[in-house]
Amino acid sequence: MDLDAFTAVHSPGWARLDELSRRRRLSGAEADELVRLYQSVATDLSRVRSSAPDPELVSRLSQLLARARARIAGSHEPSWRDFARFAVVSLPAALYRIRWWTVAVTAGFLALAITAGAWVATQPGALAVMGTESQQREYVENAFASYYDPGIGFATMVWTNNAWIAALCVGLGITGIGPAYVLVSNAVNVGATGGMMAAHGELALFLQLISPHGLMELTAIFVAGAAGLRLFWTWVDPGPRPRSRALAEEGRALFTVAIGLVGVLLVSGLVEGFVTGSSLPWAVKITIGAAVLAAFWAYTLVLGRRAVADGETGDLEDDRAGYSVAVAG
Repeated sequence: MDLDAFTAVHSPGWARLDELSRRRRLSGAEADELVRLYQSVATDLSRVRSSAPDPELVSRLSQLLARARARIAGSHEPSWRDFARFAVVSLPAALYRIRWWTVAVTAGFLALAITAGAWVATQPGALAVMGTESQQREYVENAFASYYDPGIGFATMVWTNNAWIAALCVGLGITGIGPAYVLVSNAVNVGATGGMMAAHGELALFLQLISPHGLMELTAIFVAGAAGLRLFWTWVDPGPRPRSRALAEEGRALFTVAIGLVGVLLVSGLVEGFVTGSSLPWAVKITIGAAVLAAFWAYTLVLGRRAVADGETGDLEDDRAGYSVAVAG
């Protein structure tokens, strides 16, 4: 295809479609013309993509068709189909694609937390940084356990706080430093607290109180950190895609993860608010936490593997994300 000749022949129709799609009011004849031109330009885009995939022209026609489609059909209203697709296809696909990043972040976090905990538990100087002897005993014997106050208010506070941390990890992902800082600071804090509890002979209490909700809560933070670091790595190494396109596609997919984690953290917040501080036996509490975590990974691996095998990435569908040119590799 001679792209210059093709553009010269069809430009008047494209310009007319652009004009009609921008008008506030259309007559009956103009509305019919808008639909006819939309169909014609959609065919033009298909021919360009298959025969001479020029990125600039593909982008131009995609944007033109998007405006015209919005003018014809109106704004998109969310439906149950959208919700079902998000929950069953988009979110598990996005989670599955970063599963190994999540595993790596988990391993790094645990290694750092255990190291920090062992240092505080065995080094008097490090333990002294946690506060005076009386302050440490007050925290170990009273404050740590009393923090877990059952109720909806506590669950809501925990949920919003953790959702904010997850949002920071994803939102600052492009910097690389943002998610790394959030993960490292949380690992050190958790480890140091556990080390102080161990130094005062209350490591078992620490593990009992943190395990029911912490299994899922910390995993959600690991997922958020993995999403942020994956976005940073996309900026460093976009692969065969243009860097701007790679960042746009991965950014939309990882934003899917951020939205999904709101629901995941809601579940962990409910466990922390109503299970961790309850009078249930510790074995039951930890079993509930483990069951929640197992359900999350089953959801990610089973539905995610199926969705990715069908070509899903967690990104928007083409007609909403914008058509793109195929690339090698």
